[in-house]
Amino acid sequence: MFFSITDSLHEIEPQELRPDVLTVGIVTCEELTEFGHGLGFDEDTIEASQKANHLFRTGLDVRDDYTFAELRIVNPGGEDDFISVFIKKNLLLVVDILDTDNSTRDSFISALKKRASGSPCLERLICFFIEALLSGGNRVTESFQLELAGIEETIVAGTAEKELNKRLLNIKKRTLKYYSYYSQFLDVSETLEENENDIFAEEKLIYLTNLTNKITRLRDDIAWVSSTADHLQDAYAAMLDQKLNNTMKIFTLITTIFFPLTIIVGWYGMNFKYMPELEWKYGYLYVIVLSVIEVVALYYIGKKRKWF
Repeated sequence: MFFSITDSLHEIEPQELRPDVLTVGIVTCEELTEFGHGLGFDEDTIEASQKANHLFRTGLDVRDDYTFAELRIVNPGGEDDFISVFIKKNLLLVVDILDTDNSTRDSFISALKKRASGSPCLERLICFFIEALLSGGNRVTESFQLELAGIEETIVAGTAEKELNKRLLNIKKRTLKYYSYYSQFLDVSETLEENENDIFAEEKLIYLTNLTNKITRLRDDIAWVSSTADHLQDAYAAMLDQKLNNTMKIFTLITTIFFPLTIIVGWYGMNFKYMPELEWKYGYLYVIVLSVIEVVALYYIGKKRKWF
């Protein structure tokens, strides 16, 4: 479908496109193949729009009279979507490569509705469309922050789960995906802002500059989340080391308290012929009392000196 934008929004047919009228459209891959050459698009960019590109930051191309971009759209509620975008003077064309839940089409319609707030222009429509695609970014970042805050509480309280490292690694993996996602759009906005092929009016590049700043903030926020996950991994490792140190301390204290008993055992286990205690009537009781006194005395000394 195509829409011309003048004083109002009009749905038009592809053959009705006029280069002097602001027009936006969203089409399928098959529809692009039918009339893409008539819009002045090169064969290689048309072919690139026929398949999903699963990598971020790879499909951005500036031609003499248009700019082409392949975009992977992260969908928090489902599978990722894939689109390509053609931008030339007075034309924004979105190719819907893969959109299982129509979220990209909804974002496109949302951008069209916003065009009524102020003077319609290509630069503002591009900003509205990309902002609609990234509209859930702040909520995603906030959910990560809340999850990490809960993890931090368990670490401080010493009640962290055994699989916490796997959980933190999963968070870092997800944040890396969003970092690449925002970097993809940042590449697009910065390239459009450079206006290498003179598609945009110089006085309206401010819209693209503002878009670049917004995407930069989103990317910085998600980078902070990833950095926080790194710090929590270090804190968790320190907690495990502390627990190990406490365990070793207990074993050391036990060894210290009961080590003199091994000396007594070794002493009376020598079985020399002239050991008076061996023939003494109370020798057995004497050794028991001596051992108990030794353990109690060392325990008292350790408690007083705060060894434990």
